[in-house]
Amino acid sequence: MKRLILFPFHITAHFLTLTSHREKWISGLGGALGIALTLYLSRWVPGQHAVLIIASMGASAVLLFAVPHSAFSTPWAVIGGHTVSALVGVICASLLPDTLIATPLALGLAIIVMYYFRCIHPPGGATAFFAVMGGHKVQALGLNYVLFPVLFNAVILVAVALLFNALLRSKQAEHIAEVDSHLHLPEKYLIRHSDLVYALSEVQSYIDVSEEDLLRIYSLAIEHAHPGKTS
Repeated sequence: MKRLILFPFHITAHFLTLTSHREKWISGLGGALGIALTLYLSRWVPGQHAVLIIASMGASAVLLFAVPHSAFSTPWAVIGGHTVSALVGVICASLLPDTLIATPLALGLAIIVMYYFRCIHPPGGATAFFAVMGGHKVQALGLNYVLFPVLFNAVILVAVALLFNALLRSKQAEHIAEVDSHLHLPEKYLIRHSDLVYALSEVQSYIDVSEEDLLRIYSLAIEHAHPGKTS
């Protein structure tokens, strides 16, 4: 158990040292810009002033701009995760007047639903939570809460992130593509896709990385470990 708890912290410590100062500042700038535009545009929606933006969008901004390659940061994960979680939260709030029951149930069901819809997005839990615990103004919105502020906020934030990352991180994508084009691993170094799927299934837990990224990382590690032998 001790190893299971400490392992992620070791990974995080090493990961942070690999991030350049430029990347850190781009992430911060993107997060600020994303939230600013989401808040600004939300103010112009007619008749929607009870809640302009929900706090969980701040957490989404961190994922979208600080870890854009994360599986949690895909457009479907952000938009789908927030939307289905909001729907679950609204249903629980309307059917169960006792918040001590409705709140944990909403959070638990939101996680399950996001799993089945393949849109795991951690801030979605806060969106479901807020649907129950956000007070009378939020609960008075009913199903409208799903469309505005949740869906509207999420779509704007994702749109800003896609444009921002395409403009300021285009060289990163080009560099990755160039490196991939030069990697030609000998057959003895290759991992079959079926073997990778098996290994991931044995972990029996959600891993925040795609199969493609895992293969790319593996290829780069082999190329570094055996220079001149991978072409």
